[in-house]
Amino acid sequence: MPKMCSAEYLEKVKQLSDEESERLLSRMAGSLPKRLAKHKLSQTEALALQMEIEDEHLQEWRKMRLELKNRDEEEKKKVKSKEEKGKDGKAEGKKKS
Repeated sequence: MPKMCSAEYLEKVKQLSDEESERLLSRMAGSLPKRLAKHKLSQTEALALQMEIEDEHLQEWRKMRLELKNRDEEEKKKVKSKEEKGKDGKAEGKKKS
């Protein structure tokens, strides 16, 4: 987990509404809530760190999703290719008979 929050995320946190901040706080996990409770972090810093963590997780999820999508498309191409080869072979066999 990042120990220091970036200025970019601090700015984003300042633009959040009270409701958005509350929702972000509710999703906090790990040591962030403890650090916030012990006053080692301000609420703004904790929110910025949480937002940064969520953005990282989102990027990882998007990357994994893209990999799965590409793998699925490759599998579909292989199946389609095999089906077409199978149809061609059957059609040629009928012509020769």
